[in-house]
Amino acid sequence: MNGQYHDHPGGASLNRVAASATLHCLTGCAIGETLGMVIGVALGFGTGLTIALAVALAFGFGYAFTLAPLLRAGLGWPAALKLALAADTASITVMEIVDNTIMLFIPGAMDAGLTEFLFWGALALSLAVAALAAFPVNRWLIGHGRGHAVVHAHHRH
Repeated sequence: MNGQYHDHPGGASLNRVAASATLHCLTGCAIGETLGMVIGVALGFGTGLTIALAVALAFGFGYAFTLAPLLRAGLGWPAALKLALAADTASITVMEIVDNTIMLFIPGAMDAGLTEFLFWGALALSLAVAALAAFPVNRWLIGHGRGHAVVHAHHRH
């Protein structure tokens, strides 16, 4: 296959596998990002600290969602961590840059309270756009035998 992705072992198309990888990444990022934003806003952190916390938690949850099945499949921590970093770093990075840029550019979003639609609406919009931005990244990586393509070989079926 010379490093190119042609078909997933289950016969799924490249777009379908990339969409699945993007949704997987979005789930971890959304949990971490939302938790970080909620904690930062609730505790009155400044914008920079709130974003730093949200990004750290997004990466943490994103990697954890990849690590867990690899560890359950019997991989040791060093091998599982190496695969998770290889599979998720580009996708999470793109999602976090897009998500937080949108949050910063929507007037008042970072200053809105937790009971305000502006906060939740901006966060939902930013995560949706971030997922759209990460899809082509995941598609390219999987198409070249990288990203989640390397993780799927280690999952139990």
